Amino acid sequence: MVNQTIPLNAVASQSFTVQLNGQNCVINLYQKSTGLYFDLTVNGNPCVQTMICLNLVNLVREVYQGFIGNLFFYDTQGTTDPVYTGLGSRYILVYVP
Repeated sequence: MVNQTIPLNAVASQSFTVQLNGQNCVINLYQKSTGLYFDLTVNGNPCVQTMICLNLVNLVREVYQGFIGNLFFYDTQGTTDPVYTGLGSRYILVYVP
C-alpha cells in the first residue's frame, strides 16, 4: 500500500472524517499558543488525544491504541513544526499504512 496525503485547510481548527486502510477515522487539528495539536478517533474509539504535532514525528506513538499505520507531518520547505497557516501547502499530513 502507498502512503496517502490527507488534504487539509489552512484554518486554526478543523475536524474531518477520513478512511485510512479500512479504518473510519475522525481527525481534529487545532492551533494553540504552544503549537498545533491532534486528536484521532478510530472506529468510534478515542485513539490519540491532545498530541502536539511536530515535523516528521509519528502522531500515533503506541501500537496498543488500536490504529493500523501511522500519521506524521512533513514540512515541504524546511524542518519547522507545523502551524495552521501552512496546512495543506507547506505542512502536509501523511498516512503510512
